[in-house]
Amino acid sequence: MKKTISLKKNYEFSRVYKKGRFFAGKYIAMHVLRNNYGYNRLGITVSTKFGKSVKRNRIRRLIRENYRLHEDFVRDGYDIVFVARKQDVMPEYRQIENEMKFLMAKLGVLRRNGG
Repeated sequence: MKKTISLKKNYEFSRVYKKGRFFAGKYIAMHVLRNNYGYNRLGITVSTKFGKSVKRNRIRRLIRENYRLHEDFVRDGYDIVFVARKQDVMPEYRQIENEMKFLMAKLGVLRRNGG
């Protein structure tokens, strides 16, 4: 069963940016804000500065897939926004995976036995 819902509205993203905690890695940045729901909400942002639509959609798919695989290890009740950071080279799957684990652990979103 899917536990995570997508953030879609601009005001939802803005709320996470303004009130949430933030940490940046080499390839992605992560914003986290506690919500009052029993489930997580996920947003992914990729600027047009990142590249053309093929490149932007590729990084979105990498982030979404990595999150999906680690979703069981993420604590419930968070709004999470991943922001892709502009790079000269496209990061590989493993690089995104390692960075997402690091960022989630750093911001206290992972369960103790997770990841």
